Amino acid sequence: MVTKRCYYEALTVSKTSSDDEIKKAYRKLAAKHHPDRNPGDESAIAAFKEAAEAFDVLSNSEKRARYDRFGHAGVQGASGGAGGFGDVNDIFEAFGDMFGDMFGGGGGRRGGTRGRRGSGLQTSLTIALLDAAVGCVREIQIEKNVSCITCQATGAKPGTKPQKCDYCAGRGQVIQSQGFFRVQTTCPACRGQGDVVREKCPDCRGSRFVSRSSQLEVKVPAGIDNGMQLCLRGEGEPGEGGGPAGDLYVDIHVKSHPLFVRDGKNLTCGVPLTFAQAALGTELDIPILTGKYRLTVVAGTQPGEIHRLKGQGMPDVQGGTRGDLHVQFQVEVPKKLSKKQEELLRQLAELDDKQVSAHRKSFFESVKEFFTASESEQTE
Repeated sequence: MVTKRCYYEALTVSKTSSDDEIKKAYRKLAAKHHPDRNPGDESAIAAFKEAAEAFDVLSNSEKRARYDRFGHAGVQGASGGAGGFGDVNDIFEAFGDMFGDMFGGGGGRRGGTRGRRGSGLQTSLTIALLDAAVGCVREIQIEKNVSCITCQATGAKPGTKPQKCDYCAGRGQVIQSQGFFRVQTTCPACRGQGDVVREKCPDCRGSRFVSRSSQLEVKVPAGIDNGMQLCLRGEGEPGEGGGPAGDLYVDIHVKSHPLFVRDGKNLTCGVPLTFAQAALGTELDIPILTGKYRLTVVAGTQPGEIHRLKGQGMPDVQGGTRGDLHVQFQVEVPKKLSKKQEELLRQLAELDDKQVSAHRKSFFESVKEFFTASESEQTE
């Protein structure tokens, strides 16, 4: 598994940096490592991608919160990447409109209309803790746009064709010079398509897309935690002008369990004991994720004492070591007693008074000293 740098370190910012500071840091690194400024330099391209991936997470408040809590695992998509930038063109598609074409275009984008990546979609999926422990496959149903069959995704009425945009001369982009930089933005007239529809399709009304219900399969990895997000590549809205489809983000909600309380990879299970079991020791079956475990309770176990079962917790979603199960003993005091139980407990109480332990003796001596000191202060 490839170890990724901390996103804050990659952008040379701190965890307390503002959105503006993060944006400025990214612009600086994007300009430094831009492929047009570093032709053929693979290390510059790698740095360009790393900065874009870090910015993709830290510029989004929800992604940033998950990253601060879970690290890279919290923003890791189904394909293993947070930003999902396969090449620099993906970065240009994602941030080109915001930052402009800083060096006049690159990466095969010169000449002709550039396709636009489709918008991302977001949904949620609720699973049980035991499903999160072993991983599972679930089906979800979403509403999303698909290409209109009637007009073949042109947006034009059948028998007609879109016409070249007069505002951008069919390029889909307009360019303005700002000193050293050439800023390229999407044409406001055709929205980057390079053409406009005069007679609209009756089914999609010129939008090129129609809404349809889609059923998808989601593979949930073992160890996933509440609040993490999966990414289904290409399952978002379709792209425009030949551009790739967007992604579908699935927010995971893990339901609470009646026996286990989760804390990261570790689990805690409260196990009740009677006074006799705690004092004398016993063996009992306790629940674990895979079934049950025969546990030996040693004599003299105290209320709240924790016994750790190593490796019986949740798996690491990134493939690391498995967590532990913390068995916390809870000594129960009965509210109702039978006559025989009450008789035996009274006999035990009499024995306790005759055979006072060192701990109890120390306590009563402390009480006696407390009252003695109080009486002395009152007489002074």
